[in-house]
Parts: sequence; C-alpha cells; structure tokens
Amino acid sequence: MVMRVDPYREFDRMVQSLVQRDARAVMPVDAYRIDDSYIVQFDLPGIDSEGLEVTVERNVLTVRAQRDIHHEDREQMVVAERFSGSLERSIYLGSDLDPQGVMAEYVDGVLTVKIPVHEAAKPRRIAVNHQSAKTAIAS
Repeated sequence: MVMRVDPYREFDRMVQSLVQRDARAVMPVDAYRIDDSYIVQFDLPGIDSEGLEVTVERNVLTVRAQRDIHHEDREQMVVAERFSGSLERSIYLGSDLDPQGVMAEYVDGVLTVKIPVHEAAKPRRIAVNHQSAKTAIAS
C-alpha cells in the first residue's frame, strides 16, 4: 500500500487542537458606555459565585473565576470539552474612570461590571459671555 505523507497536515491538526483547547479557557467580554458609566460584561457560564473574584488595583480591573468539574471514578469520559480550572482577565482602566465606584453583579452566567466616569472627566457646558462689538473693542 502506498501512502502519501503530508507533514504539514499533522502540524495543522496539532495547532487546531491547541486553539480549540484554549478557546474553552477564555473569558469573552463586551464593553460599552451608557451615559456616565462603562459597562463590561464577562461570559462565565457554570461558575459558582463563590469562585468569582473582582478586584481593582492601580487602575487595573481583574476578574478571577474558578470552575471545578468533578467526575466520579466510575465515569468513563468519552468527550471532555468543558473547561475546568481557573480563569483570569485584566482590563486597564483609563484615568477618566473612577475605580472607587466600581460595582459588579453576576446573573445567569454573566458578570456585569459597572465603572463610573470621574466627575472631572464628564462633559460640561461652558457659559459664553456675550458682549457688543463696541464693548469688546473698548476693553
């Protein structure tokens, strides 16, 4: 029997395997602004709220999550694609955000973090003084 050998095909298969494995161990994020706050949402399905930690230190928001999946000894695993272990993701907060006012809520596998904008960074209206042309020239 004659077989054609393609060394790149095996390499590609190994890379795809690694990419798929890492894809299970990520924390997808959406971030958007509503009025005077930024909202950041993290997808964390299957995480117990006890295994969830949100911290802010030096303008860095860090989310840590722990997901432990335990199987009994008599179980014979056929497919194991669900992630088990710890996850961590950090987001740098701009200087216009208020790290003291950060609030977090975890509902239905989605962690929502609300980060307010500093008062000094909020847009404000500047009053314009009106003068007549004669008054402006005289001063």
